[in-house]
Amino acid sequence: MRILLKLTSTTLYRWLLIQIVSILVAAAIGIVILGEILTGPASTAVGSLMPDFPVEAVKIPAGQDHAVHGWLANGVRGQGVVLLVHSIRSNRLEMLGKARFLNERGYSVLLIDLQAHGETPGERITFGLLESEDVKTAVTYLRNHYPHEKIAAIGVTLGAAAIMLANPPPKLDALVLESLHPTFEQAVENRLKLHLGEFGLWIKPLLLSYLSMLLDLSIEELNPIDRISNLTTPVLFISGTHDRHTTQSEVERLFNAAHQPKELWIVPGAGHYNMHTYDSKSYEERVSSFLDQYL
Repeated sequence: MRILLKLTSTTLYRWLLIQIVSILVAAAIGIVILGEILTGPASTAVGSLMPDFPVEAVKIPAGQDHAVHGWLANGVRGQGVVLLVHSIRSNRLEMLGKARFLNERGYSVLLIDLQAHGETPGERITFGLLESEDVKTAVTYLRNHYPHEKIAAIGVTLGAAAIMLANPPPKLDALVLESLHPTFEQAVENRLKLHLGEFGLWIKPLLLSYLSMLLDLSIEELNPIDRISNLTTPVLFISGTHDRHTTQSEVERLFNAAHQPKELWIVPGAGHYNMHTYDSKSYEERVSSFLDQYL
């Protein structure tokens, strides 16, 4: 009997050990796969536009063997210029609706692909850090191309983070930030909870550590709220009441930390991403009013 109990205990111990090791191995493999998915390039051939919105294809040099790809549409001289920066795993096509309405109101517009997105080369997505160099490159290009014009930028999620993480901050006359997270850790936590529930909280530290190692950067370098005190540009924050990726309270935290002049627009019923698609009339009225004031 004692021998049987001993064998049973030993077998149970080994079984538990195998299960624990299996879970740890599966978690490690899952973290690696998830890291590759999150940081892997979202390259795609963007193609050409319809003839009712004529643009000039541009390639803006941004260092050795690197150029920022985009489209430029000229507006009315003296009206101002708007840089449009897309969300994560997207490209400049996402910003076409915004580009059309802004150009119809006389603004010149530049739509760009951030590095590792669309047609702009890049090895990995870095959640705004390296992408910020593309923003700086685009703003410098616009300053040279339109030396007498005021310049604004509209950034959505990753695009907004790329603008905020630029060091030094780009010289802009107005800024619109849509669905911007205050910290990268909170952004990751929100998404893990959405897809994995409370289990996501358990793997968050592992995922953050792996992303830090994979990208060779500190997670703290990816926090827009740490750069908000450097911002002297008039800024409009936009968020949706139903956004679970970047909550209303998170955007309010950014707004409270920003310097004046600043505005906050909470869109009733809106979720994450394209506010213009959700309510184009209200969006165009609110954004046009803001840009007209400063451009």
